[in-house]
Amino acid sequence: MSKTTDERQTLNRVLGIKDVIALSFGTMIGWGWIMLAGVWVTAAGVIGAMVAFLIGAVLCIFVGLTYAELTPALPLAGGELVFSYRGLGYKASWMTGWMITFAYVGVAAWEGPALVTAIDYIIPIPRAVFLWNVAGFDVYLSWVLVGSLGGLILALLNFRGAKPAAVFQLSATIAMAIGGVLFFFGGVVAGDIANMVPASTGFNGIIVVLLMVPAMFVGFDVIPQTAEEMNIPLHKIAKVLIISILMAAAWYIIMIVGISLSAPPDIRDSASIPVAEAFAYNVGAPIVGKLMIIAAMCGILTSWNGFIIGATRVIFAMGRAKMLPPVFGKVHPKYQTPSAAIFLVGFITCISPLLGKSALVWFVDASAFGTVVAYFMVALSFVALRRKEPKLIRPYKVRGGSFVGICAALIALFFLSLYTPIGPGNLIWPYEWLMVLGWVVLGIILAIMNQKAYPDVSLREREYLMFGEEYAREKYLK
Repeated sequence: MSKTTDERQTLNRVLGIKDVIALSFGTMIGWGWIMLAGVWVTAAGVIGAMVAFLIGAVLCIFVGLTYAELTPALPLAGGELVFSYRGLGYKASWMTGWMITFAYVGVAAWEGPALVTAIDYIIPIPRAVFLWNVAGFDVYLSWVLVGSLGGLILALLNFRGAKPAAVFQLSATIAMAIGGVLFFFGGVVAGDIANMVPASTGFNGIIVVLLMVPAMFVGFDVIPQTAEEMNIPLHKIAKVLIISILMAAAWYIIMIVGISLSAPPDIRDSASIPVAEAFAYNVGAPIVGKLMIIAAMCGILTSWNGFIIGATRVIFAMGRAKMLPPVFGKVHPKYQTPSAAIFLVGFITCISPLLGKSALVWFVDASAFGTVVAYFMVALSFVALRRKEPKLIRPYKVRGGSFVGICAALIALFFLSLYTPIGPGNLIWPYEWLMVLGWVVLGIILAIMNQKAYPDVSLREREYLMFGEEYAREKYLK
């Protein structure tokens, strides 16, 4: 065991309850609410949009319950990777880890273009050194450098430790929340109920909004990735996870109410950044809209930071378990962070602005697909572990057992069907499908290369590397 013991590295337990809530909530909220609240109301109507998010919240809670049981039972970096290995085996685990990494990296990658878009709205960025045109958007070097600088700063922040990243997350989340609450109360106090039209556009409108829901709620699943770094009682992890989903649902609903009260449909529909411009219209002061953009920029940073944390922890867990090159399974001797994984994800986010503003939608849609695949695999893992390991210590145990897991799996399948060619939310060809297919092909290549690099990893060694002595199954360590 000594050789294996030397190889397995762990992360420091430095995150408290406030850190975890800020991480989950801040990651879920992000920038989407300020850009899309008006779109939701136009597509489904005021009531229809709220119904879509309530349905989405219920669906996410079913999936969230499977996470709530598995995370405190197996509180290890990697989350979905760990759950699926335990329940479904190596190949399923590799695919699950790779797809959730795709989801996190994809969303983290679009935050760069989103940040530049926000800054450009407040202070126009000079268009200097034309590079190319991507899907109708002219990409300039000056535009790219601003987004890349944001990615570099966040990568360095994460490199210096989980606690500094958590402190930043909490501060930015509070700033964003203050802006959102002011917007909502501004709508309630100074808005006009006559603006709350249409009430509903029918079933098809609800479906249109429902298609966007997975991307809006993705982020609570970052909690399992950081479970190894949490310094809180295990049974509280489950409560924090469910509370964060409810908080996000409440946030989106009050944003829908706020924008529908603040401005009439013609203002909402013509706005480039609907929440900001609706707030400025409602108050009668353009400067207020720019202040709202600043609050929303904090949302960009919280989401960006959260997905960097999530992606790097999965990559670290895969490297530690010899599913990826071992460099990714090492922690920095001083800062105790997965430095190689942080540099990789940081590099991807720094170059993503090269694709321009048009890539925002591609990244979101493709990432949502990867997220739902991971949700489906976690639900299957939940059901499998209820059957295979009924005596696994579960600090939080979901009532309903396999029924909840089966419902979660069916919900994930429903969402997956929406993204396929037969569904109404079919991913855009060629851009979004090429992202998905390219990532799958890269994963297959890496899996084959890794198998050749580590042909003799025993079940005993993999078990230890994946779970450590505390959570490993005894039958594999004998």
